[in-house]
Amino acid sequence: MQASVHEFDTTTGAGSVLLDDGTRLPFAAEAFERSGLRLLRVGQRLTVEVADDRVVGLRIVGV
Repeated sequence: MQASVHEFDTTTGAGSVLLDDGTRLPFAAEAFERSGLRLLRVGQRLTVEVADDRVVGLRIVGV
């Protein structure tokens, strides 16, 4: 599933994404830490893994 970064707190590592249908889903710092990414920008496209209405995995689109 793909989404765009809606908000990202560089201090905590938590944030939220907007799915293509407009649904906003939060992600915890743990999901960001597991991703191996160093930074996210608002609007950046991601492939996300969702469980229980929360993002549990983040990857750069196409990777």
